[in-house]
Amino acid sequence: MTVHGITPEVFAAMEGILGQGGVAADAHEMAKYLGDWSGDHHGGALAVLKPASVAEVQAAVRLCHALGLAMIPQGGNTGLVAGAIDIGPDRGAVVISLERLNRIRLIDADNFILQADAGCVLQHIKDAAENQDCLFPLALGAQGSCQIGGNVASNAGGVNVLRYGMARDLIVGLEVVLPDGELWNGFSGLRKDNRGYDLKQIFIGSEGTLGVITGVEVKLFPKPRRVETAYLALPSFEAAVALFGRARRECSDLTSAFEIIGAECMELARLADPKITAPVTAPVHVLIELSSGGAIDLRALLIDFLAGAMESRLVTDAVLAESGAQAKAFWAIREGLVEGQGKRGYHVRTDLSVRISDIPALIAQARHLVSTEHPGWISQAYGHAGDGNIHFNVLPPLGLAEAEARTRGSAITAGLYDIVNALGGSISAEHGIGRTRQRVYWTGMSPVQRHLVSTLKTAIDPSGLMNPGCLFPTAESVS
Repeated sequence: MTVHGITPEVFAAMEGILGQGGVAADAHEMAKYLGDWSGDHHGGALAVLKPASVAEVQAAVRLCHALGLAMIPQGGNTGLVAGAIDIGPDRGAVVISLERLNRIRLIDADNFILQADAGCVLQHIKDAAENQDCLFPLALGAQGSCQIGGNVASNAGGVNVLRYGMARDLIVGLEVVLPDGELWNGFSGLRKDNRGYDLKQIFIGSEGTLGVITGVEVKLFPKPRRVETAYLALPSFEAAVALFGRARRECSDLTSAFEIIGAECMELARLADPKITAPVTAPVHVLIELSSGGAIDLRALLIDFLAGAMESRLVTDAVLAESGAQAKAFWAIREGLVEGQGKRGYHVRTDLSVRISDIPALIAQARHLVSTEHPGWISQAYGHAGDGNIHFNVLPPLGLAEAEARTRGSAITAGLYDIVNALGGSISAEHGIGRTRQRVYWTGMSPVQRHLVSTLKTAIDPSGLMNPGCLFPTAESVS
């Protein structure tokens, strides 16, 4: 039986599974689940299901499977590519929100393992780890509202990828409700397990297209005893890349963050907070962080490193944080520029990845594209340079009608993707594909890759009910 709307009978069946308040079908009640924080994407849904247990997720998925209802798993809805919002013309899916699955299930400080429901807010997991004198290093601007299940489903990155890796590198095990309602429990607590296929990796980064992640088992790390932060002035992005290479050699794995910020971004940071002031003046700013156990004199190491860098003229000025509050103020610049772009309104937002050595070429070519073909638009370059991830965003001229800005913005985005593809890079470093990038993702695949991806999707979700329109352009494309 296939339904194309939520009839009273179907609503009653859902409510019978999830209880009163576990189902929303009223437009007002569903509103917060149908738009992202940026305001760029607004979608629709037949209903929003809010299970409060893994068993309820299973029962809800079984019912939807029996009815032929498409399902969109949703976490904190902080994504930027409409991966958890149905923005297509049909909008004939139900959203399955994991917000009520929000327990920390287990903290094992001896084995440095934490288990949590998929709906746990990332910050709560980080706080729970810290209370056990441990660190969970995934760190994002949205960590106060994003959920760990969504972080896993999108293979989130953040500022600590350089040292600790992406979400993919931090996962020990997963628990997933499959498209027919069956439960796969991949928890083991084992750091090493070489028994055949590593099934959890199939679901990490799958963006809800293969099942509903309900539980996550993550790695914890010893909490650093020392953290040193410095804000640097550099003459160019070439110098920034050279400085990073030097930091990797001289500071080794003690380097936990290396962020680059084009000076043009400072105006946007001040939109978020007018009191923000950069501690240096230069074409390129670098925010570097080292962290270690207590036995290492980290400050002496950082001072020696910077002295050599300044002698080599890679760095023209440097300010070391004298307190945690000052370090926090440095990081507020990096966080504020993102918030400031949002306050300014619609803008081209990209998430590009190239080899580290190609970062200067990417930025130079992108700036040239904007200045020559789209005069009046304002380039913004910043990102996690230590892992090759550059956010090259472009702001429309003030006063330009939004409809025209979005049309022009699409052309700019296409041009930026052409540049990154010519450099052998990726259009998505950490934000995922979702619905906004599905077409360029799909058409950019080789035939062999497309066959492998399609085969995997069809094998696990033969009815095509899991997050249709995300990653895959149409159901027919994977049949």
